[in-house]
Amino acid sequence: MRRIEAAADASGLSYAQMMENAGQALAARARALLSETQGDHVLLLIGSGNNGGDGLVAARSLAENSGMRVSCYLLRGRDGDPLLSSARDAGASVVLATEDPLRAGLRSLCAEADLVVDALLGIGLRLPLRKDVASLLDAVREVIASRRRWQQDSPRFPAMPAPREPQAAPLVLAVDCPSGLDCDSGEIAGQSLLADETLTFIAAKPGLLRPPGALFCGRLSYSNAGVVADFPATLQDTRVLADPQLVRSLLPARPRDAHKGSFGKLLIIGGCANYRGAPGLTALAAQRVGAGLVTVSAPEAVIHALAAQQPGVTWLPDSFAALRDALPGYSALVLGPGWGISDRTRELLEQLLTLELPPLLVDADALNLLAARQDWPGTLPPGTIVTPHPGEVARLAQLPLDQVQRDRWRLGPELAERWKVTLVFKGAYTLIAAPNAPVTVMPYCSDALARAGSGDVLAGAIGGLLAQGCPPRSAAVAGSYLQGLAGTLAAERAGTSRSLLATDIADGLAAALERTEPERSEWAALGTG
Repeated sequence: MRRIEAAADASGLSYAQMMENAGQALAARARALLSETQGDHVLLLIGSGNNGGDGLVAARSLAENSGMRVSCYLLRGRDGDPLLSSARDAGASVVLATEDPLRAGLRSLCAEADLVVDALLGIGLRLPLRKDVASLLDAVREVIASRRRWQQDSPRFPAMPAPREPQAAPLVLAVDCPSGLDCDSGEIAGQSLLADETLTFIAAKPGLLRPPGALFCGRLSYSNAGVVADFPATLQDTRVLADPQLVRSLLPARPRDAHKGSFGKLLIIGGCANYRGAPGLTALAAQRVGAGLVTVSAPEAVIHALAAQQPGVTWLPDSFAALRDALPGYSALVLGPGWGISDRTRELLEQLLTLELPPLLVDADALNLLAARQDWPGTLPPGTIVTPHPGEVARLAQLPLDQVQRDRWRLGPELAERWKVTLVFKGAYTLIAAPNAPVTVMPYCSDALARAGSGDVLAGAIGGLLAQGCPPRSAAVAGSYLQGLAGTLAAERAGTSRSLLATDIADGLAAALERTEPERSEWAALGTG
């Protein structure tokens, strides 16, 4: 970030202008959040660095709105700072922490605030927190916790009189990152505020996407502060956060005069007595992302269980002879959902790997079967996609699980390069890594995806795009993004993430595509698409 900011300043976009841009973006987000609460009092916690400067620009902009009460609580004095003078002149009130040693003034302001803006500390933080910062954040946390307890408890005692009802707990908006977050490692101080939203500038910081700190960030929003996306210094990073614009650019074209053969043929090999539904979920997701024809090869009992539920799917026996004859007609292959680990599937895997295969995705039990072989990467065709969760990564790499979890950002690109595969490293903030390519990080961390079958849906979303001609990395990035968004939207529709089924996530892929490709929805509304 320092390199990018220095390059921007040298190119003519001054530090002062970047701070003005960031502060105005912050003020806009604060107004939007205040409109949700129907409140009018914003408390800004102002540090001594650039984050505090962003906060003061926002305070000035908010105070210029005459109907809003703006309070600034300064960690330290900023003598002679024109940003502070401008905020005061616009009508913002200012309290110095050095003049409020017991934090009584801070508690009073926080008790009345509708929105707390955390502009104390930024990317330069090194833990642990200094005592003055820790005590300030502790005081705010205590007041917010007290107000939230009132919100939770008051409906239980509607008949109890209250001389003065407290306001609802304030929303918390973090500037660039929650104060106390190490923006490299994701470590976070115990005193940090739990943000409802974090507005980050120019580029997302790794710590915003690495637990435990990521869990304090709330909704992640973004402003470029005037530094455009193709600014040369920003293009030197080797990590990319997936967004709708990126995914839209990766999706295959869909001519209106096309036929089913235009959109590929996907073969899914999987299923066993214990996991009969898995290949069905994969097939459903592949159809939802637009694959033209989907075939499932499975044991006869699995086919009987699924055939009535999937009238658009075709079926194939899971014998080697049948697969050998059919494979040349398919444009992509997904291997492993619910396949089970048995001598029969191990033998079939060995036989399949002797054939010339279409673009391949290896998932679930097929990965577990491969992990038993020392030379497994050399058995896969070039461009193969593998989709392991952390436990499967540990088995494939022969590493301890805790190391895999701790080092996933480093291991992802290393393993993709070593194995010569496109690696979809599943988990909170899924990583997609491929040789000689940027690592792409998914923006999703949700318990909506934490249920059996969601990985089968992911395999289908990626495999369905692979069948339509997407290159492996593009299919992995777009399919992972759509699956994560589908789970998020399904939880929003249901009003809870607890009750979601894997089929809800698969069905949510339609809404995810609509959100990602809004122009196609507009065409449909106009009757032209």
